[in-house]
Amino acid sequence: QVQLVESGGGLVQPGGSLRLSCAASKNIRNIYAMGWYRQAPGNQRELVAHVTSGGSTNVADSVKGRFTISRDNAKNTVTLQMNSLKPEDTAVYYCNARNIAVTMNYWGQGTQVTVSS
Repeated sequence: QVQLVESGGGLVQPGGSLRLSCAASKNIRNIYAMGWYRQAPGNQRELVAHVTSGGSTNVADSVKGRFTISRDNAKNTVTLQMNSLKPEDTAVYYCNARNIAVTMNYWGQGTQVTVSS
């Protein structure tokens, strides 16, 4: 079992920035993918970005160039730096840890991000 705890959500104006952090309860070095998903009301949960144990990243087109994901295996954390936020980025953001076959798939409790003037 891996427990994931997110922090850093909140209310921000359009064009602003937020930094989300996810702390894992155990060593993440061998976890294949650490990532962030989001779910807005009435929408399905969608991938925002993930980073693999090898350092490869997959970033959704809707946030490419604005959001950056990074993982720190020594601190067991994954971070999502969100810049140039837009109202359509408003959602609950979830941290995720999974193996390559998705037979191990863990979620955090979620953190609300609201982009509004």
